[in-house]
Amino acid sequence: MSGKDRRRTGRTVAVVGAVAVLAGVLATAFLVGGTAAVGSDGAPDSDATAFESSAVQSTTGVSETASEVPVPEPGDEYYEAAAPDGSWISYINTRDEYRDPYLGDGSGKLCVTLVNEAGEPVVGESVPNTTATMSTGDELEWHSQADPITVEYPLTDNYEQPLDSDQFGTNSELPQGDGYLDSHCIEMHGQPEDGTIEYGEVEVDGEHADDVEVVGYVQQAHDAWDTDVDPVEDAVPYEDAGGWTYEPDGTHGQAVAVLQLTANADEFEDGESGSEPTDGNGDDPSETDQSNETDGNGSDDDGTNASDGADSNGADGGESSDTDDSDGLPGFGAAVAVTALAAVAVGVARR
Repeated sequence: MSGKDRRRTGRTVAVVGAVAVLAGVLATAFLVGGTAAVGSDGAPDSDATAFESSAVQSTTGVSETASEVPVPEPGDEYYEAAAPDGSWISYINTRDEYRDPYLGDGSGKLCVTLVNEAGEPVVGESVPNTTATMSTGDELEWHSQADPITVEYPLTDNYEQPLDSDQFGTNSELPQGDGYLDSHCIEMHGQPEDGTIEYGEVEVDGEHADDVEVVGYVQQAHDAWDTDVDPVEDAVPYEDAGGWTYEPDGTHGQAVAVLQLTANADEFEDGESGSEPTDGNGDDPSETDQSNETDGNGSDDDGTNASDGADSNGADGGESSDTDDSDGLPGFGAAVAVTALAAVAVGVARR
């Protein structure tokens, strides 16, 4: 090999070596930059974080997941009876009482239903130490659960039978309701058939009172309860309900006070969506992280903001994917530099 050839070979080896070193540096920078951008908040991206974020989106950002307590079936402890013609179905309520002395066949129900931001019934695990109170008239002084009616949340911690009625929804296989218990009620019997049942406005007090909104009241004063109504959309102000009088030839009336949780998407920064559904046996549900409790301001939020939810980084949905950290990812510039250096090496080698 001539001296000229040896010099050419030396230059080629040097340039190719430089290219290899630079390519390694750029590849390392790419990997480091990509990792930094994915974990832009400084926390490692884990499977658990991804799971939690997915949970928020799948529950539309509600602060408490829906209660899933199926209605009792024939043979169950709390199953009572059904009409032979299939027009109604009844479940046993431990808060069902008869007046003594018995004054007539007038009877009725007063209930409280708590729903989440999506309008689904819940038991109030996200608002512990909170109480809903509804005053009643003199005609219910004899009832041990009335005067006033007091409902303490969470229901599963305070009552052996947390939910007892299926007041809302429809199911083609049932004469009434959708097949899931949704209300906490008292029942009364033995009232005069021409009497009136009165109740006052619901008052919410306690640790999370500001997290609960009184939506309104659903009242029906006749023999049967039509469950094909929406607890939120069909609730009316107290002034439009406010006590019932038995209709002619009717001896049964019912009213439900509807409460709703209020939430803000910012409350779900840790990616958790609230408690697990209840299992229907009245036992305490699995422990949940109460750090997701709402802040109770309820302002500028009609429940739809929760569906916008927090994104995978717990932001407000508009910042996490476009942060400055994303600029740290190398683009085509690194590939162009490597290609250019490779071209120089080839050119030198051919001289």
